[in-house]
Amino acid sequence: MDEFWVAAAWSIAPTIVIVVLFFWILRSILTFDRTERRVYSKIEAEERAKRARAAAEAVSPHTS
Repeated sequence: MDEFWVAAAWSIAPTIVIVVLFFWILRSILTFDRTERRVYSKIEAEERAKRARAAAEAVSPHTS
């Protein structure tokens, strides 16, 4: 009976390894995408702020 369980474990092990590997890769891709979107949003907000400052300075320039 022990041979049956060893054979069952060896037959299911590749499937489990592939599933774990698949989910790890998918999780990594989703994490990378989330991080990339966050960084892109931050850069975009900084660029908008620069343009807003430039537009405000163009309307009312500082005189020294």
